[in-house]
Amino acid sequence: MFELGWFSAKLFFQGKLIREPLYFVRQTSIGISLGLLVLILLAQLEIPLCLPITLSSLSTGLMMPFLLKDFKMK
Repeated sequence: MFELGWFSAKLFFQGKLIREPLYFVRQTSIGISLGLLVLILLAQLEIPLCLPITLSSLSTGLMMPFLLKDFKMK
């Protein structure tokens, strides 16, 4: 398992893992931005901080598969 992760990381840093890196960066940035927006909006409410963090993490995690559904690797 560690060997597979190491091989993938090596290919990623060599630029041979992702077919369209700009698409990946754009879609990931959209997901992170929406998650951060949810976090900031919920943090303004007078609730414990663990709830906004949990809800923004959950929403970001639910968005990513839909944002990266057309993601292609080499």
